[in-house]
Amino acid sequence: MFKIKKLAVVLGACGVLASSVAWADVKVGALFPFSGALALLGQESYRGLELAVNEINAAGGLNGEKIQIIKADAVDPTQAVSETKRLTSSNVAAVFGSYASGISYAATPVTELAGVPYFELGATAHKITTRNYKYLFRSNPNTALYGVSVVNALHEMIAPGMGLSPKDIKIGIIHEDGPYGTDVAATEKQRAAELGYTVAEVLPYSAKTVDLSSLILRLKGAGVNVVLQTAYQNDAILYFNQAKSAGFTPKVVIGAGGGYSLADTAKAVGPGMNGVFDLDFPQSSINPAGAPGLDKFLEAYKSTYKSDPQSGHSLTNYVGAKAFFEAMAQAKSTDADKIRAAVLAYKKPGGQTANGWGFDFGEDGQNKASTFYVMQWQDNKLVTIAPKDLALGKPVFNK
Repeated sequence: MFKIKKLAVVLGACGVLASSVAWADVKVGALFPFSGALALLGQESYRGLELAVNEINAAGGLNGEKIQIIKADAVDPTQAVSETKRLTSSNVAAVFGSYASGISYAATPVTELAGVPYFELGATAHKITTRNYKYLFRSNPNTALYGVSVVNALHEMIAPGMGLSPKDIKIGIIHEDGPYGTDVAATEKQRAAELGYTVAEVLPYSAKTVDLSSLILRLKGAGVNVVLQTAYQNDAILYFNQAKSAGFTPKVVIGAGGGYSLADTAKAVGPGMNGVFDLDFPQSSINPAGAPGLDKFLEAYKSTYKSDPQSGHSLTNYVGAKAFFEAMAQAKSTDADKIRAAVLAYKKPGGQTANGWGFDFGEDGQNKASTFYVMQWQDNKLVTIAPKDLALGKPVFNK
């Protein structure tokens, strides 16, 4: 059985104590950037967890007991540490998070020390799961796969479709300088070299920057015709706007990260976004035949939030959260060691979840059966073009 009911004070998204007090059998923490520069995708990620909890509670709860979410706002690594300490002292059975790699990397030592399972649903930095932590698990793919997937998409689909060979291409890699962007850029550079591509520039920048003009001039001066950018939303928009002002028009732009998947990004950039490629988590614009439960998710999202999903992050968090709750149900306990054993034993082949992912966790806690999909902006819509069984369109090549 799960722990007995306890009185819990809920901390709101902006750090304000909520006035309502609720009884619940199983408390879980939700650590996301609910405010600040990352709030849009932090909130969108949280919605996936919330929808999973709503669905489980409506069906009778976790082994018959209600789940209560305690929200914690983490705008940066420092706040992530303090808020995670608050969550672990509140007797949560697990902490779910967190979208941003810097937040996850800072928060997880706290949960590990406290012996509380941490379920990462969206942060991608490879190093998060390379510290031999016992109670850290991640449902989404990591940056070790991300950079490889970006360059493989260029090599196998995009370059041939554009009529380009490796000798025709000069790659410029630009990335936000946190653990997420740095990891992706490193694996992009390595994979490009393995396939015989010339990487002319690798240029980091702060995600908080307001000026990429000198970086763009370096790309232009180096004769870069393929840009690989790992970005959040603001820096993705900034790149396109300043590239346009500088007259920099590479043949191919491939984005990695949520900034490239947001409809708001495409709206801010305008027509220049059409034709741009994106490697990211599965979006809701995939073939439902290969993603059972997708229609149910979309219906619940629209009913709850009165809109369509803003990005694939909500779907990704929903699928991951459901898997972890199923493992917790199989553990039939909030004991961390029993939860660990249940997660490692949890298996699901691809094609049986709402985004098509499978589940198979390694000893390091990483799900080895999740991957990134290839998308392209076409007529102001983000269209999934690979993998084939989940694609809703074909790539368009502007030669």
